[in-house]
Amino acid sequence: MDGLSENRKAIAGVDEEIARLFEKRMRLCAGVAEYKKEHGIPVKDRAREDFLIEKNRKLIEDPLLEEYYVDFLKGMMDISCRYQERLLSGMKVAYSGVEGSFAYIAAKTMFPGAALICKNSFSQAYRSVEQGECDCAVLPLENSYAGEVNTVMDLAFSGELFVNKVIDLPVRHCLLGVQGSRREDIRTVISHPQALLQCSDYIENHGYVTKEFGNTALAAKSVKETGDRSLAAIASRETAGLLGLDILDENIQDSGVNTTRFAVFSRAADANKASSRKDEESFILVFTVKNEAGALAQTLNIIGAHGYNMKSLRSRPMKELLWNYYFFIEAEGNVNSVNGQDMLKELSAICARLKLVGSYQTFRFDGKEV
Repeated sequence: MDGLSENRKAIAGVDEEIARLFEKRMRLCAGVAEYKKEHGIPVKDRAREDFLIEKNRKLIEDPLLEEYYVDFLKGMMDISCRYQERLLSGMKVAYSGVEGSFAYIAAKTMFPGAALICKNSFSQAYRSVEQGECDCAVLPLENSYAGEVNTVMDLAFSGELFVNKVIDLPVRHCLLGVQGSRREDIRTVISHPQALLQCSDYIENHGYVTKEFGNTALAAKSVKETGDRSLAAIASRETAGLLGLDILDENIQDSGVNTTRFAVFSRAADANKASSRKDEESFILVFTVKNEAGALAQTLNIIGAHGYNMKSLRSRPMKELLWNYYFFIEAEGNVNSVNGQDMLKELSAICARLKLVGSYQTFRFDGKEV
């Protein structure tokens, strides 16, 4: 047997081993997909992928082969993600809004293969997960321009769900008109009040008359239905594609950093302590303190003493108790560490009520899959 035949025969044997290992790996991926469904975690996790690539590339002894092995790993991870998305195609994700809204974009970005279920309010979306109708809900936590979403904060305090992922979605507003219309034709602009406010400089510079709508996607739908070339809506690029409207102008928002943070709420908390989890993680705590002097300061001191940096501290009235408040904290760090668990034990001793809403890594949507 010549050298070529011997090498080909040996490669065939290796290929058989790879095939068996491939099946074994994909069966394990199915288990990962089930975990992600239960905890409302998106399939794509770039931080985890980067960690594995850096870790596994060191297993290759031949430097010449290392870059090819990295390409192999990336391809294998992509296949694994596509397989998981197929397994999760029956997953139900609730959001508040209509198709084409920014909430819809956030949900579709995080769960591209799932069935997206539209709800009329944040509360309905949240309760649908609590009651088992949906697997998770994608709801806004905060907008960099308009501030926090109080209703969602209240649900986080009073409800039973947990936050396991957060996405930063840049708000990029477009001016949408019926097909064949021009920007020069527009006289009236309609949209959600916040969208109109966020594009106020653009609107004023062009002398447009404004009219408020319940949300941006419904405004765009109204433009489509009227067929009026002098009427335009402020909405997303995705909305234009869904409704067949023309984009007359893009990125018309006043601020270039206008961003909304969306959180995934699910019935189970992700307490994974894998080594891939990084200290850049954040967590959310909601709590009440005893009606004693210095009680809040004592709580904050405990958090600081354990080395956690608070990104925000907010207070909200408790609806069931007049003039009583709960506190909502976001802090940086891995709360699932031994240090984090020790901190929670200390807090539970002095807080009248304490809930770890969840720990998460934040991803920024860049126009591609998250």
